[in-house]
Amino acid sequence: MVSLEWRDLGKAYGRRVLFRDLGQRVDRGQVLVITGPNGSGKSTLLRVLLGLTRPSRGHVTYHLRGAELAPLLAHPYVGLVSPDLCLYDDLTAGENLAFFARVRGVPSAPERVKDLLDRIGLSARRDDRLGTYSSGMKQRVKYACALLHRPPFLFLDEPTANLDEEGIRLVEELLAEQRRDGLAIIATNEQREYTYGDTLLRLG
Repeated sequence: MVSLEWRDLGKAYGRRVLFRDLGQRVDRGQVLVITGPNGSGKSTLLRVLLGLTRPSRGHVTYHLRGAELAPLLAHPYVGLVSPDLCLYDDLTAGENLAFFARVRGVPSAPERVKDLLDRIGLSARRDDRLGTYSSGMKQRVKYACALLHRPPFLFLDEPTANLDEEGIRLVEELLAEQRRDGLAIIATNEQREYTYGDTLLRLG
């Protein structure tokens, strides 16, 4: 069983209320798209679901193989692609992935790194420093980092940012693969990306 559920969720900063009384359940095989005007709280909601920001009220529960987990305990099972995610420009793509594979404790890491570099179309550039990459190529590496440990829960903030048409098709393929064994939650204002979801949650 793979699912993510939240109830009575709210977040406020002083008198400024970003969202309130949110309730949702996302099950295995589903994709939820969160949208809304700039400043409506899309990225903040993702951070609350990830346990990186404390909600003002409400609860978030991860369900995995019969266990219920609080967000902070679910981190080993979560993948994230976000503009805030920083990689190491002084390391090569292969070194970045190898580092995060060690942090994640990924078994058979060298093979997994090779497979992912092939999957994102950057195997020929694996030994080039990330600082020489275009923004779109860095975005692809972020996906590889997020998927290293085959997470059942995948969070995407602005998923196709900086990507060309080939990169966008890659994201669409990766989302289709994610549906097989897990779920995904997307924060976006791009109308094309609304079609990625089974459900659309509008904030603001």
